[in-house]
Amino acid sequence: MPVVSDSAARQAANMDRKTSLLPPGIAPPFGAYSHGIAVPASGQLLVTSGQLGLGADGVCPPDVAGQAAICLAAIHAILVEAGATRADVLRLNAYVTRRDDFPAYMAARDAWLADVAVKPASTLMIVGGFTRPEFLVEIEAIACVPAAR
Repeated sequence: MPVVSDSAARQAANMDRKTSLLPPGIAPPFGAYSHGIAVPASGQLLVTSGQLGLGADGVCPPDVAGQAAICLAAIHAILVEAGATRADVLRLNAYVTRRDDFPAYMAARDAWLADVAVKPASTLMIVGGFTRPEFLVEIEAIACVPAAR
């Protein structure tokens, strides 16, 4: 699934209201994420349900890379529906069923966020499974949609 790019102007506007928190004295992030994100009180909080790697056509790819692409595309669609972009994401929480899938998920997440200037906070957890055995990854997002557009 193609990654839809956020405009440079939109990115610049988000940099004025979304601040990455990377305090000295703690270990740096393991990847392309922030330890914390601060935003002004204005705006609307957007919380997604966990998105699974099941396409609208009912097809579930057999690998984490394919499933993560579907999850992230679904999150993107939810963001757009709310008037937001990937640059508005404050936090991503992801769950995988196997430790070996960590790199494939990280690659998909990093590609999805490649042109986002201020990376969101991020958590990745290894879980025992999901509602169906073919599901290998689930991703949820928290975003802040600015009040003034």
